Amino acid sequence: MVETTPILEGIEPAAIAGAPEAMRWFLREVLPLEAMLVRFLRQNWRDQSDIEDLLQDVYVRVYEAAQRQVPERARPFVFTVARNLLITRMRDRSVVPIDAVSDLDALNIAMDLPGPDRAAMGRDELRRLSEAVDRLPPHCRDVIVLRRIENFSRSEIAVRLGIAETTVSSYLTEAIYILSNLLNAEPADPRGRT
Repeated sequence: MVETTPILEGIEPAAIAGAPEAMRWFLREVLPLEAMLVRFLRQNWRDQSDIEDLLQDVYVRVYEAAQRQVPERARPFVFTVARNLLITRMRDRSVVPIDAVSDLDALNIAMDLPGPDRAAMGRDELRRLSEAVDRLPPHCRDVIVLRRIENFSRSEIAVRLGIAETTVSSYLTEAIYILSNLLNAEPADPRGRT
């Protein structure tokens, strides 16, 4: 006998029992996770108008995978699919805001993550980038943050800062040049040697 959950109310148990294994698994194991999944998507995706589409895409991917082989543990599988979908969507965008990836690993589930050494290296690179941006002259910092982090167009930046678009381009070039020098410079020897 298939147990019903509040999400499955109104669906005849006989209809569920006669459904393919993947559908029974999906109805029994995945749909009850919907509130948690929506909360996860809302916390990790800036454009809240995309949440319903993201939820449906997760469901499609999960169900298609279950048709091939039903996963042993639904919750880690569903949230791994959701996380991977968010990463793919961010990667497909031309510019990814730094804060868009702020909390993707907040969910404590088993995933194939890089080891602690790679995570530490990533945090160190992000810290170095943040420090380098902080060291930019104010006019360069403002323009690079608006363009590369906030995803403003050059014309929007020009209007916002009250400068010409050519000046925005010049400041961007200057900022990228300075950042390149700061980030690609040889690290100082902690013992004071050159």
